[in-house]
Amino acid sequence: MSNIVAIVGRPNVGKSTLFNRLIGSRKAIVNEESGVTRDRNYGKSEWNGKEFSVIDTGGYVSNSDDIFEEEINKQVLLAIEEADVILFMVDTEIGLTDLDQNFAKLLRNIQKPIYLVANKVDTSERIYDASEFYRLGINSDLFCISSANGFGTGELLDKITSHFQTDSVESTDHLPRITIVGRPNVGKSSTINALIGEERNIVTEIAGTTRDSLYTRYNRFGHDFLLVDTAGLRKKAKVNEDVEFYSVMRSVRAIEDSDVCMLLIDATRGMEAQDLNIFHLIERNRKGVVILINKWDLIEKDNKTTLLFEKEIREKIAPFRDVDIIFTSALTKQRLLKALEATLKVYENRTQKLKTSELNRVMLEAIENYPPPMVKGKSVKIKYVTQLPTHAPSFAFYCNLPQYVKETYKRFLENKIRENWDFTGVPIQIFMRKK
Repeated sequence: MSNIVAIVGRPNVGKSTLFNRLIGSRKAIVNEESGVTRDRNYGKSEWNGKEFSVIDTGGYVSNSDDIFEEEINKQVLLAIEEADVILFMVDTEIGLTDLDQNFAKLLRNIQKPIYLVANKVDTSERIYDASEFYRLGINSDLFCISSANGFGTGELLDKITSHFQTDSVESTDHLPRITIVGRPNVGKSSTINALIGEERNIVTEIAGTTRDSLYTRYNRFGHDFLLVDTAGLRKKAKVNEDVEFYSVMRSVRAIEDSDVCMLLIDATRGMEAQDLNIFHLIERNRKGVVILINKWDLIEKDNKTTLLFEKEIREKIAPFRDVDIIFTSALTKQRLLKALEATLKVYENRTQKLKTSELNRVMLEAIENYPPPMVKGKSVKIKYVTQLPTHAPSFAFYCNLPQYVKETYKRFLENKIRENWDFTGVPIQIFMRKK
């Protein structure tokens, strides 16, 4: 990937606000509390016909003993290494701080275009206040902006894009979106790091480490798709902070925007009520699903453990039982590639289109052998079936009395479809329509 801009600086200077403005959406969570952003967050932007990628980072705090700040610092350094242009953001409202000066020492050793961006310049007086940041010794122009209202961002974008070619950044809109979801602290970020082979997302033992929904492109071994890490989904009653509320909303939106979801379950706790709620959320949104039982290496096992565990889960998710259940470990990378292959197979299942002639041949024969039960002395005659042009598999059965077809018979039709075609991991909708 080329044409990359990283926004860096100490905590709470407005990096995520500028990131959202550059990409044109509220992808990153913004809050007055410092340390909201933790992992590297990627987005795309365009200015004067030039496309580029933007990286939002957490606030850099030098010489910190805090576990989150230490991990955030690693992510900031990775973003600096990856970027072609660096925006060093400072806060005009607060003024020059020791954290700014310490971070400037680090940047002075970087041989890349670095631009000093004085944020929160909302009045003409603050333009003069911003001049104190020249003391940081960053050999570049000083740009006074307000990321909240857009003041000064045009001049900044002109300067940024002067380093880029007109070649556009490759679009990822066409790629499958594989979203990893689950309760807090089940190993979602660890699973992504194990799959891609690098410390892309911050991992700690503290629940709620991930806040934003984080997109990572996986392009290796003949596969090309987007992996999405999400914040853990808690019960509503336990969400009591604004930041956590927005994290949960981002996770729900990530499920809505996904093609297939990997639902991670903690093997040491089994499938609990919240896991089931997440499963039904995926099912209601008609997304593909694979269930991963993570931390399987921590379980004492005999020759029946796997079968009993799988049986219990299938009973809980009934009647939608046609789902792969894979026992994995992000720590040892056990069966992760198998999980990946199963997930991509679910994507193929979800996007397949059946031939209408073949569909009618198989299904009308099944219907003839087992017709719908009579209602009020009237027979339901199903004459024709077709797959609808929807994102998720949907089938319309045309008959004379659609209102008399009960859910049990629709379930029979769905099961017959699954018997003859592979729709593992994919919810199916059955519609009865008037012929």
